[in-house]
Amino acid sequence: MITQFDVAVSRQGLLDITPHVHKAVDRSAINEGLCTLFIQHTSASLLIQENYDPSARVDLEAWLNRLVPENDALYTHTLEGPDDMPAHIKSALTAVSLSVPVVDGQLALGTWQGIFLWEHRHHAGRRKVIVHLGE
Repeated sequence: MITQFDVAVSRQGLLDITPHVHKAVDRSAINEGLCTLFIQHTSASLLIQENYDPSARVDLEAWLNRLVPENDALYTHTLEGPDDMPAHIKSALTAVSLSVPVVDGQLALGTWQGIFLWEHRHHAGRRKVIVHLGE
């Protein structure tokens, strides 16, 4: 089964999309299989990360922003603003797809794991995530 959902983003940062993915799994009626997610963008990514303490997400965002700064003189791709090329680099360093097993009809996430869309741009907009669920 393939489905998709859109996520409204208002800022750069990690957005918990776990509830969207749970809904897709629930609608699929798959008992055991694999849930594969793919984001159709080159300036955002997906990851599994701690969903309990928000400071972990804040620290990840700060670390990646320090690793890939805006306004670096090295960048030539600047037409879409100072956050665009860093967003492409951040997306290349992270992941645009991920897979999670489905066991007993549920995502087999760990106790403190959530699925996050990592928006790398500052602008507001919508991001599309494709979900493939297979047995």
